[in-house]
Amino acid sequence: MPKLTPTSDAPGLHVSKPSPSEPATASAVCHCGASASARGDAQVGALVAGWNANHGPAHGK
Repeated sequence: MPKLTPTSDAPGLHVSKPSPSEPATASAVCHCGASASARGDAQVGALVAGWNANHGPAHGK
């Protein structure tokens, strides 16, 4: 399996939640240079919302 963590050479968003009882984790790197990480379900949700609104798909608009 390839490494799923985003990098500046392979930007993107990666979210992981190994089991329902463990907190979610996420990391994001955008081609514009922005990066972020989060731990915990609420924080990961906020990171994903921010990514969708300001990076990733938003850059295609």
